[in-house]
Amino acid sequence: MASTPHLRKPDADHVRQEWDTVEENALRIDPTAAERIVEALNSELSGLYILFNQVRKHHWLVEGSESGDVGDFLEDAADRLTEITDDLALRVHALGGVPVCGPMGIRQHAPIHIEAPHHYDVRSSLDRDLDGYATLAVQIREHIELADRLGDDATSELLRDHLTTLEADAHTLERYLADDTLVQHGSTN
Repeated sequence: MASTPHLRKPDADHVRQEWDTVEENALRIDPTAAERIVEALNSELSGLYILFNQVRKHHWLVEGSESGDVGDFLEDAADRLTEITDDLALRVHALGGVPVCGPMGIRQHAPIHIEAPHHYDVRSSLDRDLDGYATLAVQIREHIELADRLGDDATSELLRDHLTTLEADAHTLERYLADDTLVQHGSTN
């Protein structure tokens, strides 16, 4: 039987910056302001990681007559979530922080819960996705105001751009979940 490789614990001598710390930044944003913004962005990143994994899972498992359209949307939505995550992680680094990336940090900062690993029906899956988008949109709006108050126009603009993307995807999910249908139920033909 082959032995399982063990991950080596990182040597403290090689750590350039500890997790959950903020150092001076080349952007010359006040360190206290940068700390608050990094904390806000790490919360966004945590939620985005969770939502990405959930949306991706729903893409893999979608079934039914609309599975092609819904599956394509979910695949594209997951790609958009990845782009947003990358942009925010780079901003955290530029502000002197370390972007959240592991399960421990994600759970510490996440504004949404991790979905159980079960296979759910399409409607309840999309409903949970919509809830995740809505939760992140509300939080991002609050963090746009925070960045504005703290004088970080670049972060504010970045969040505004990505908020537009999240809102557009949420609107698409709302349309998929609409109760209006052309199919007649209980017709007596």
